[in-house]
Formats: sequence, structure tokens, C-alpha cells
Amino acid sequence: MLKRVIYLAVAGLMVLVFTGCVSQGTYQLKENEAKGLAGELGDLKQKYGQLSSDNNALKAEFDKLKTEAAGLEKDRQALTKDRNELEQVLKAKSDTLSRNISDLRQKITDLEGENGRLKGEIASLQKAKEEKVKEVSSTYEHLLENMKSEIAQGQVTISELKGKLTVNMEAAILFDSGKADVKPDGVTILLKMIPTLKEVKDKSIRIEGHTDNVPIRSAQFPSNWELSAARAINVAKYLQQQGLDPANLSAAAFSEYRPVADNDTREGRAKNRRIEITLVAKD
Repeated sequence: MLKRVIYLAVAGLMVLVFTGCVSQGTYQLKENEAKGLAGELGDLKQKYGQLSSDNNALKAEFDKLKTEAAGLEKDRQALTKDRNELEQVLKAKSDTLSRNISDLRQKITDLEGENGRLKGEIASLQKAKEEKVKEVSSTYEHLLENMKSEIAQGQVTISELKGKLTVNMEAAILFDSGKADVKPDGVTILLKMIPTLKEVKDKSIRIEGHTDNVPIRSAQFPSNWELSAARAINVAKYLQQQGLDPANLSAAAFSEYRPVADNDTREGRAKNRRIEITLVAKD
């Protein structure tokens, strides 16, 4: 019985000792584990803090980028609107330019046609002018041939300038002093001109009377005006009598007011007393 009690006591004691040893080891293990977990927790907290800071920075960056994106979207929309408006303006201008180009091409075509027509008319006019100049030159040559003796004596001069032909005759070969009737010698001279003047179809024949500046003393002619007019008219009437068309004839009086020489000399006054027969363009 005592042994049994001792045995039980020893066993109990051993159990207590063994149990105490196990509990002490487990505690130390748990304590070490707790320390490890506490360190890991500290590291995690530090990482959490860093991550939170990074997250806040990223959120701020995100918000900034979002704001910038919104601004860029606004700009894009504004640019799209401007582009659309610009495209409309350019299209309108393009349409206008296309119409203008079409109009200009049509005008160029019209002008080319007009230029062609005008060139044809100019060529025709030039040809007609050359024919007229040739005709005047032919008249000039015929008159020179028919009146070469009077020309040689200085009583008649014939000039041609730019298609205008003028026969200048001193009054003395046609009229007596102070008279307006054509004298026989004057008739002979005028007759030399008749065949050539009859060939003139597209010109008017103008007869001009001129005097010197010496006042006339005549009951028939109060002044040189009347004398120059009467002489021009009588020559025109004589040409009509010889068959020239009176519709192509005209008479003009210039008295002393268109001199061709100096009235202070005898020779100059003789040159100023004259009849000029001029071929001029028809009205």
C-alpha cells in the first residue's frame, strides 16, 4: 500500500515535472513566434504606410491626369468644331473659286473669240486702208503726171500725208487780181485734174479759198472773206459742171487767217493767195 502510494506520488511528481517542462518550452516557442509576428506586423505596417502614401500620390496624379484629359477633350472638341467650320469655309471658298474659274474660262473663251473677230476686222481694215492709200497714191501720181509743167513752174504743189492728198494752186493761175471768176488759163489747169478726180469714189473733195492780209478794195467783195469764199465756190461749181458728184464737193473760205508764208514779202503774199483742193475722208 505504501509502495503504491509512493509510486503514485513519484508518478505524480514526474508528471508535474514533465508537464512543467513542456509548458515552459511551448511558451518560449509561442513567445518567439509572437516576437516574429510583431516584427512582421511592423514591417507590414511600414509597407502599408508606404503603399498608402504611394496610393495617395497615384490618386493625386490620376486626378491631375483626369483634369488634364478633360481639358484636352475640351480642346479636342473645340479643335473639331474649328476644323469643321474651317472645312465649311474652305468648301465655300472652293466652290466660289470653282465658279470663278469657270466664269474666267468662259470669259477667256469669249475674249479669244472676240480677239479672233477683231483680228479679222483689223486685217480687213488694214487691207482697206492699204487699198485707200494705194488709191490716194495712184491719184497723187496721176496728178503729178498731168500737172508736171505747173509743178515745175512752182505754180502748183501736190502733197500726200497719211492718206490725205492736197493740191495747192496759186490764185494767180486761176483768177485775175481781185476777181473770183475762173479765167481761161485756170480752166485749162482744172481740166487736167478732172479725169483723176472723177476716179475718186471714197473721198470728199474740199475746195478751200485763201487770201493774203491785204484788204480788198472792191464793191463786189467787202472783205477777203467774201473773195476767198467766192473763189472756192466757183471752183466747186466748175468741177460739178465737169461731171463730179456735187455730194462729194464742199467749199470753205479761210480769208487771210491760214497763211503758209510771210505776208511781209511779195513772194509770201503770193503763196498765201491760193486755192487748195483736198481729198478728205467722207463724214
